[in-house]
Amino acid sequence: MTGSILIVDDDPVQRRLLEAAVTRFGHTAIVVDCGVAGLDVLDGPGARDVSVIILDLVMPGLDGIGVLKAMRERDIRVPVIVQTAQGGIETVVSAMRHGAFDFVVKPASPDRLQASISNALKVEAVEGEVKRTSRKRGGLLTFRDMITHSPTMDRVIRLGQKAAASNIPILIEGESGVGKELVARAIQGSGDRRSKPFVTVNCGAIPDNLVESILFGHEKGSFTGATDKHTGKFVEAHSGTLFLDEIGDLPLDVQVKLLRAVQEGEVDPVGGRSTVKVDIRLISATHRNLLQQVKDGKFREDLFYRLNVYPIFVPPLRDRRDDIPHLVTHFMEKVAPADPRRRLQGISAAALAVLQAYDWPGNIRQLENAVFRASVLCEGDVLTIDDFPQIRAQVEGTVNLETDDAAPPVPSPAGPRDEEVLVGDAVPAAEPDPPAMFQPRFGTLRALDERGNVRALADVEFEMIRLAIDHYNGQMSEVARRLGIGRSTLYRKLKEYGIDPETGRVDRLAS
Repeated sequence: MTGSILIVDDDPVQRRLLEAAVTRFGHTAIVVDCGVAGLDVLDGPGARDVSVIILDLVMPGLDGIGVLKAMRERDIRVPVIVQTAQGGIETVVSAMRHGAFDFVVKPASPDRLQASISNALKVEAVEGEVKRTSRKRGGLLTFRDMITHSPTMDRVIRLGQKAAASNIPILIEGESGVGKELVARAIQGSGDRRSKPFVTVNCGAIPDNLVESILFGHEKGSFTGATDKHTGKFVEAHSGTLFLDEIGDLPLDVQVKLLRAVQEGEVDPVGGRSTVKVDIRLISATHRNLLQQVKDGKFREDLFYRLNVYPIFVPPLRDRRDDIPHLVTHFMEKVAPADPRRRLQGISAAALAVLQAYDWPGNIRQLENAVFRASVLCEGDVLTIDDFPQIRAQVEGTVNLETDDAAPPVPSPAGPRDEEVLVGDAVPAAEPDPPAMFQPRFGTLRALDERGNVRALADVEFEMIRLAIDHYNGQMSEVARRLGIGRSTLYRKLKEYGIDPETGRVDRLAS
């Protein structure tokens, strides 16, 4: 018997059908009728019993995407299977970008649903073992451990190494998932506070009414529910490093107290009669544009300049694609100790080309999740393009997917790393020949004309429609679905551009 399956759906008929199916599969079902109720379960005492979530995307109030966003902010990592009546690629892409494990289109067949749940449970079990293994290894992270072969990361490492030698406040900027916390850990691990506490706070995951108490502490009885004294994160980090992630999400009233703590080196616990002196190294991080938030009145200008003494920008993964092969092999090795019965030999050149062609809006965190899932569910000993179905669907037509899987696989490195690194130069992977990233089947669409000007939208649309007709062998229903338009709209555009729907040829040039 596994943990419970949380079903979140506003449709009572769907809830009953899913509950019956889940029970028949041998699981216990927890059923709620809206997104807010689902989050209440995940925030409550029974959250540890939830192994998988089946989530409807379209609901009144807090919809499925809203639930996925809230889960990510709260760092809730339970695998989510999203349900949607709209099977369009854009809907699926949006859900997967926000952390969904899998998706099923309503009405889902029992076999499809059972397979999805089984895969989610399998991945969750291995992930739990990986976390336990990582905790046992421990160890400090330094810049020497960082896996990067990208020139854009050289600046990050140089700045970080200089910052480690001082005590000035640091602001790490970059999109979600680029590894800001690990850069902060490398700074701490390379400085004279390396043996002292490293305390992290996700400011975006704390309820507004608790932020002050969690950061600065509180005295017993200072407010309803304060049954014990709490020291606060600043005091926990005394003599060490305090990492404030998503600093841009702090309420304005708390920003005032934070400014005083940074300036004076002391905090006022809630309900306390005296201040507490603290000695900390402060590192902040954000995915937001703090300067714009200052202009919008959402972030204090004086606090911004106090925190932004030494800014470090971590580039997104799409700007350092050279790192992808090395990160992939590292993530594959993280799975190996948790599943000793089988060991992956590597990844095919075609699969690697697909991963390098994708833009990774969720950055390294999304890449790790994709490789982790593929590694756990792979049936063979080499990862292929079939192990990355969602990624493949989004880059199909820009990468050669037909021949590269016959090539020798890119091998995984000799052994797993002890440190839980995300970007670095420690994996002794064999340097593969650069994969054929952009080998178009029909020719990649050009954005600029011969003179270097942006092409007219109608010209690009005309070319895309012809490419889609050719790619899907004239199956107009599939062409319309992949283009995200209705059949009637497609046929109207065919007539407008003078394209014969039977042959895909142009009978006349559109005016």
